[in-house]
Amino acid sequence: MNRIMGRYNASMREELAELGLTTPKMRALAVLAMIDGLLIGQLAVYAVVEYSTLSRSLDGLEADALVERRPDIEDARATRVFITPAGRSTFEKIWPRMAEATAQMFEGISTDERRVFTTTLQKMLRNIRVHDF
Repeated sequence: MNRIMGRYNASMREELAELGLTTPKMRALAVLAMIDGLLIGQLAVYAVVEYSTLSRSLDGLEADALVERRPDIEDARATRVFITPAGRSTFEKIWPRMAEATAQMFEGISTDERRVFTTTLQKMLRNIRVHDF
């Protein structure tokens, strides 16, 4: 799995660099495009990025006005991250290439095989899950 994702990330690196993004930044934008307003810890889990790496990535994304951090309404000690319109626009520029790279990974794999593979990965993730959200 590491080799597959390593190849995927390598295939995306040039396009990401053209948009001023790194893999952790792209992952954060991708997650926020689907689930906006996450706590930083949740975003780290969903984006599969170490907390410290995510923190540095968010600094850059915020400096580029692609995300904004706001205190949580219920717990002022916690911070939520929101994608900005510019961040969504940036994500929408890279999304077609991400979808193309994903389609290439699954070339020659039937819909049924893909469904079984995805179901198996989801079961494995539940088996090793540390977080309850």
